[in-house]
Amino acid sequence: MKLTELHLGMAVVHPHYGAGIVKAINEHAAEVLFTDGRKPVEPESSALTPAEAQAQVSGLHVPLAQFIELTVEALANRLGLDKPDTYARELAPKWRGGKCVLHPRDPALATKEIELEVFFHKIVMVRNNLRVLEQRINASETLTSAEKFDWQQYITKCYGSLTTFNLLFKEKEDQF
Repeated sequence: MKLTELHLGMAVVHPHYGAGIVKAINEHAAEVLFTDGRKPVEPESSALTPAEAQAQVSGLHVPLAQFIELTVEALANRLGLDKPDTYARELAPKWRGGKCVLHPRDPALATKEIELEVFFHKIVMVRNNLRVLEQRINASETLTSAEKFDWQQYITKCYGSLTTFNLLFKEKEDQF
């Protein structure tokens, strides 16, 4: 691995010292923090390798996870979307492992069972998609204020209908 491919904070693997984090870089070597302490390492002669997948785009060399994270964040900012920091973290403990059972009126038809975790996930996805729709409506430059207001009313009614499922959420702040 070339010294120029390293950057501060990069996770690396050394054949003798194991996994480490790059803490400093000078013109000849890198200082890497391993479990048994900081050590100077010359990347090219020591067979140092990246500990995670790398992406290289037009001379940019960063860990793949960081590249994707930065790309998604830039795209969300460009589209005017909020970060998805408001999502349901957990199904309430009393419902874990439970099932939703639907019995048709006609006894000749089979009942349908759905695991509550799957049902809960689908409800949360509907809510998250409604939030994205709401953001896109608000950010739209082609809709008039009256049209935005009308669409907002539909979304508000959907949220109101979904309050039925608030009992499934572990945290009150995750509810509709």
